[in-house]
Amino acid sequence: MKKKLTPHKINLKILIPLYLILFIGIYMVYSSSHIWANYMYADPFYYFKRQLFFLILGSVMLFVGYRINLNKIKKQTHKILLLSLLLLILVLVPGLGVSRNGSQSWFGVGDFLFQPSEFFKIAIVLYMAHKLTDYYLQTNKFFKVIIPLLLPALLGFLLIMLQPDFGSGIVMLAAVVIMCMVSKSKFKNYILIGLFGILGMGFLIASASYRMDRILAFFNPWKDPLGSGFQIIQSLYAISPGGLTGRGIDGSFQKFFYLPEPQTDFIFSIFAEEYGFIGSVILILLYLYLIDQCFKSAIKSSNEFASFVKIGFTSLIAVQVFINLGVVVGLLPVTGITLPFMSYGGSSLTLLMFSMGFIMNQSLEEQT
Repeated sequence: MKKKLTPHKINLKILIPLYLILFIGIYMVYSSSHIWANYMYADPFYYFKRQLFFLILGSVMLFVGYRINLNKIKKQTHKILLLSLLLLILVLVPGLGVSRNGSQSWFGVGDFLFQPSEFFKIAIVLYMAHKLTDYYLQTNKFFKVIIPLLLPALLGFLLIMLQPDFGSGIVMLAAVVIMCMVSKSKFKNYILIGLFGILGMGFLIASASYRMDRILAFFNPWKDPLGSGFQIIQSLYAISPGGLTGRGIDGSFQKFFYLPEPQTDFIFSIFAEEYGFIGSVILILLYLYLIDQCFKSAIKSSNEFASFVKIGFTSLIAVQVFINLGVVVGLLPVTGITLPFMSYGGSSLTLLMFSMGFIMNQSLEEQT
């Protein structure tokens, strides 16, 4: 039997803070990048125009995710997961994948690039939501149910690490574990996962010298101020002079070739320099409010699959925000993770907005 609810009622408590952050982000992409863009491309609006295009495309994808029938998506989660894993394999093939900054993580033509790891995040959340719904009453059987369910995520993590893209892998795994934690499985089981995770991270860090350099730079960036410690030092040089109210609109000094590509991972540093402590607190509160409303939407959902989907996508965003802000203020080692909805990046912005459409989607709420 179906109960008739108001179809596709827009959740303004999610939509309004989301677009406030997006509008701040699109301006900050211009503000942080126009000096570098003018130098590199003789066009101060180069990054701004591209980000604006992806913002429009992302808005279309948000509408698609908002209107799509989640019941039909649920039936296709295995195929979507297999496609995403295939893309992760193909991107590693020489001649198919595009390598930038030492990471072979993209497909692309010219300057337009697509990162399959972003698509895999969407796919693994949908897959895990499907499986956790089907096996919900058995999820207290941690080793028989939860561990096997995590195997596709671990395979995806391995493929992402081969690119390598440590940051994306950690964000994905964290979101998947959070999804499992809200099942019937006991919390003490995740202490074991945490211990294995710490050992695994230790091995991954020790296996790559550049990761070890980042860890050492985290503890003492001044040991190598022109190498591994350069970014975090320049980030702190941006944040510190911001003071209470900041240097003002377009007033950043660090974007004048001091902080490398400030429109990406360290865009918050430029924002803090220009708008100070007050502006930074307002932006962080916007993120917290958005994340809180997304989790509330998941809790209020009457359908288990929809609830798990919303928890997974919200966790992806929340973990990414936490790690990015922790990095730029020196509380976490540099990971290369961007700030959702603000940092420059086409595939990331488009697929994040697609996931926000899923969070606001009510198609399953019309079924009982």
